[in-house]
Amino acid sequence: MTTKKKKLIIVLAVVAALMIALIAWGNTALELSTYTITSDRLPEEFTGYRIAHVSDLHNAEMGQDNANLLSMLHSAQPDMIAITGDLIDSRNTNIEIALKFAGEAAKIAPCYYVTGNHEARVSEYDELKEGLTELGVVVLEDARVELEKAGEFIALIGVDDPSFDTDYLFGDAETVIENKLHELTGEESVYTILLSHRPELFDTYVKSGIDLVLSGHAHGGQFRLPFAGGLVAPNQGLFPKYDEGLHTEENTNMLVSRGIGNSLFPFRINNRPEVILIELQAE
Repeated sequence: MTTKKKKLIIVLAVVAALMIALIAWGNTALELSTYTITSDRLPEEFTGYRIAHVSDLHNAEMGQDNANLLSMLHSAQPDMIAITGDLIDSRNTNIEIALKFAGEAAKIAPCYYVTGNHEARVSEYDELKEGLTELGVVVLEDARVELEKAGEFIALIGVDDPSFDTDYLFGDAETVIENKLHELTGEESVYTILLSHRPELFDTYVKSGIDLVLSGHAHGGQFRLPFAGGLVAPNQGLFPKYDEGLHTEENTNMLVSRGIGNSLFPFRINNRPEVILIELQAE
């Protein structure tokens, strides 16, 4: 082997090692994304109300026993924590990891949880639900609660993932969710937050008059390309429209978390795991 070839091999090996290190870092370097959501429908008392949004943990651990994730949540000082599905992974289900995280999170702030498609796939869901409830996590199965601050109220709705009721790939998820929201939405004057795993149903949320939607499922498009965004997302296909961040139409805002863990694809590229922190602001 010539000296030139040896140098080329060394250079390629160094580049490959750096790429692997960068990908490994990018899959564990948890990021906090902060948004302020303003509305003239919010009671003044809810100005400064902070919501930490966690989605798609997929049994991942950010640090030993999710210490890094819990530290971030603690530092964010939320008034509530929203967990929007896929807390477990159906391909490698570990109820213990999910419950250990949820139990510690519930010590930081009141936690509200809705299911994702992975919960719909496993026989252990009832065990997960029972464990969450025992830990003080509010499991919103097509349910509505009121959040109170200084005598004023806003509504919080949570819907089960539509794959509990219809086929995941070919079922009529829009109709399922639309019917549920028709039953759960109340007075138009009440500011309403919806926890729903699926961002691709944004048009349905807008039609239902929801003020703020917290969603996940898209994993940030898994592989994020410069200037093009996410590459692929479940139920959206290539170059998904709702892969991350804030989306607004009419009076509805939707925040899509890039999520934390991985599932079918075991890693992500240029797409750090994310916790979203929302601060509400009355206009």
